[in-house]
Amino acid sequence: MPKKKFGNFARLRGIIARLRGPNGCPWDKKQTHDSLRPFLVEESYEVLQALDEGMPAKLRDELGDLLLQIMLHARIAEEAEQFDIDDVIQRISDKLVHRHPHVFGGQKASGIEEVEQNWESLKQEERAEGESILAGMPGQMPALAYSQSMQRRVAGVGFDWQTVEEIIDKLAEEVGEIKEARSQQEKADEFGDLLFTLANVARRLDIDLEMALRSANQRFFRRFTRMEEMCRERDLNLANLSLDEQNALWEEAKRIVG
Repeated sequence: MPKKKFGNFARLRGIIARLRGPNGCPWDKKQTHDSLRPFLVEESYEVLQALDEGMPAKLRDELGDLLLQIMLHARIAEEAEQFDIDDVIQRISDKLVHRHPHVFGGQKASGIEEVEQNWESLKQEERAEGESILAGMPGQMPALAYSQSMQRRVAGVGFDWQTVEEIIDKLAEEVGEIKEARSQQEKADEFGDLLFTLANVARRLDIDLEMALRSANQRFFRRFTRMEEMCRERDLNLANLSLDEQNALWEEAKRIVG
């Protein structure tokens, strides 16, 4: 890597240290791991939005904002004499080398599936004795993403359906159980099982469920706001239209905005 690149990182580290130093910024100096939590979540979602929009310049900027959060957390830990950013980088570097013996060692891998199996086996070696393969999964993850991540982990040790068709059959079964549910709690439980199974179908079809749902939300937003625009253009009150008239507008909006 060119010296300039290393210099940029050293400069950023120095800026963070100065902001947190005696003559630094009052706001930055008062931050703690806990106070920064919402910013870490917010910046992560802004990176995802930049990815969805496919705008490289925006992605560059949002990744910088996310890196700032990482640097601040590392600096706070350094001040507490726990670890510093060099320790963070060394740890992830060691982990990557250990989990890629087919690149950095003598092991061979025939394809992606074997790489994924080896990855889970190597991760298991890193866990404490008796620790579940589900340990360490962040409970703060969105529920759908958590489901996919959990199912991916257990599939790594062979606990998985043989075919995606079997999971789709299970999907139909879960819909039937919702119909048969009596109490509100039973309905909620069965609906949760349905979503969990949907997450499994998405995993097997190599679909990121969170991204798919975000895309669906964005499509709905575009189409519905276009419906509202058409109503304003035609001096119509959307709420006073019949369902058939609203659906006709919806189909027209879909043709216009996709």
